[in-house]
Amino acid sequence: MSSAQLYVAHDALTDPGRHAGLYDDLPLEPSRLREVVSRLMIHVAWATHYGIPPNTPMPRDTLSVADRLALTWALAAGSLLEKRGSDKRSFGTCRDYALMLCSMLRHHSIPARVRCGFATYFAAGPYEDHWICEYWATSSRRWVRSDAQLDDVHRKHLSIGYDPADLPDHAFVTAGQAWKMARSGCASPETFGHSNAKGWWFLRVNVHRDLFALTNQYMSPWDTWRSSTPISKVLAPADFAALDQLAESTEAIDCASSQFTRLTVIASSCQFPPWQA
Repeated sequence: MSSAQLYVAHDALTDPGRHAGLYDDLPLEPSRLREVVSRLMIHVAWATHYGIPPNTPMPRDTLSVADRLALTWALAAGSLLEKRGSDKRSFGTCRDYALMLCSMLRHHSIPARVRCGFATYFAAGPYEDHWICEYWATSSRRWVRSDAQLDDVHRKHLSIGYDPADLPDHAFVTAGQAWKMARSGCASPETFGHSNAKGWWFLRVNVHRDLFALTNQYMSPWDTWRSSTPISKVLAPADFAALDQLAESTEAIDCASSQFTRLTVIASSCQFPPWQA
């Protein structure tokens, strides 16, 4: 079995469940599926750009695709292709967009997976914490990176001229790539993060979250990074060595299908971050 084939089947979070019928009239092309997803949600950090009052409750919890579809239907029953006003779109984060696109692609038997890393197209910093979806393009024999969060509002505000369904190499780097960039001196570790949370410790967070995503575990105790303590942010030499190996392992996922099994074993051994140890 090729590594791509490992990402065709649904898992617990990407399975649309009883709402699978909502996928029946969707297009087959990955680029058009990306557009559909981009119009279903509003990112909580971008709500004001859509005229949402700042005091509006906006939950950030990542939902399973089945629950997200149930919420989408409750807001506006009908085809997912129908145009939705901002009051008919649910609130989510980049991970919700990535999960939904991954689900639609897998429904069409297109290998797809969620990745955690850093995007370069947001104004908050050179490399901003972000999640996207990758899908396997058989014609070009490569994993294509696609960001379903980038609707027309995002693209206009951020002046994005490239195709968000096929991100160029410079637009998004996986956490493993980011770690290697920082270790080689190609980029400062302080340029990677989320708001004021930056540096080696946050790179460690996302290297682990990308590891889990590659093994179809999209949520983990590492998501509690906001609760990290000062001492847990200090990396020892052994931590750097372990993360060097982990970054190499996540970037080698496509070398052989056996690597997926190896990553699963590694993931099971590092479920808890140092602030929960």
